[in-house]
Amino acid sequence: MCRVRRVAAAVTAVLVLTVGAVAGLARGSVAAAVPGGATTARDMASRIPPCSTAVAPAPMLKSVTTRFVPGPVAPFGVAVSRDDKHVVVADSNGGLFLYSLTSSTLTRERSESLGGQSPLGLALTPNGRYLIAANGSGATVFDMARIDADNSSSSWTRGTWRSSGDGAIEAAVSPDGHFVFVTLEDSDSLAVFNLQRALSNGFGASDLVGTVPLGISPVGMAVSPGGRYLYVTSELRTPRQTEAELTTIDIREATRSPRHAVVSTVAAGCSPVRVVATKSSVFVTARESDALLKFSAADLITHPGAALEDQIRVGEAPVGLALVDHDRTLVVADSNRFAARGATATLAVVTGAAHGRLTLAGYLKSGSFPRDMAVSPNGETVIVSNYGSGQVETVDVDHLP
Repeated sequence: MCRVRRVAAAVTAVLVLTVGAVAGLARGSVAAAVPGGATTARDMASRIPPCSTAVAPAPMLKSVTTRFVPGPVAPFGVAVSRDDKHVVVADSNGGLFLYSLTSSTLTRERSESLGGQSPLGLALTPNGRYLIAANGSGATVFDMARIDADNSSSSWTRGTWRSSGDGAIEAAVSPDGHFVFVTLEDSDSLAVFNLQRALSNGFGASDLVGTVPLGISPVGMAVSPGGRYLYVTSELRTPRQTEAELTTIDIREATRSPRHAVVSTVAAGCSPVRVVATKSSVFVTARESDALLKFSAADLITHPGAALEDQIRVGEAPVGLALVDHDRTLVVADSNRFAARGATATLAVVTGAAHGRLTLAGYLKSGSFPRDMAVSPNGETVIVSNYGSGQVETVDVDHLP
């Protein structure tokens, strides 16, 4: 997960924070649109948020219920079973933890050690039968039926993939459940694996379809609701640029000819790390800009230079994010992972995701370094992995603004 160039890049980003914050004040939050609704490429460039540690003031939302339970030593990825009954949390120190979920309350049930493996980001197949964990140079596939069965004599693991790359950090699954995508943070690429073939013929090297070349340190992914595109964030564009990018990938092409699957690449602030999507919009956390960005999904395909629609400053070093309330509200994990002076880790609640301007409604309490998030299929609960404090947190969606 760590490389010399990533550390150097982080130091570079810190050096420009003060200058970036001043520049941001001069620019304003969002440039005015051209009459008729169009936006020029020059306007787009001026609207990209600079690197900054200037967080937005907002009240704490004390009416929202949040609960904390002890988690793994270093909780990372989170996944919720399709029946809303179980939550699986990846322990990046080498295991999976299973919790039962009842009325936004978690109860720990059991765990499985993975013998030195380090599972990170998690994703479920659309049918809920298999759990994918980014791991090492590829991914490990787990059988949810085995996890639910509470049979200590049966391994949860179905198979493991490897690639020639390194730094697997997040996973996503194609809408038909046939292919798995894994961001290789240390190899600047996206690995594509054939899950259908592996389940039918056994796991092997031939399951690797290929890799999609990306920017430096790719991390977060989201599949478009229509299932045609995959959105991927990369933390840097080049070693000398603090601004980074959001890449749109044609999923069908990625499963046939990965190296030719990129549709567009746009600037996305400093160190964009996570992404979620609706039919009309794509949202990105720009960690070193302390900002949440909103892009037009249609324009990312047809007019990428004009795709940025809105942006809003949130808390310090935002990472994970989740769409709730029928895609009208976003919960953002303000990680404060670099311990900025005077800042604290929180969960920001942003309204206006579906229509109108993004608005910061307020903050919720979190543990240390909130990282990944998942929303229960019934939409009632957000589950957050608090990586720095070894906790798993639940947020009751019903009382969000």
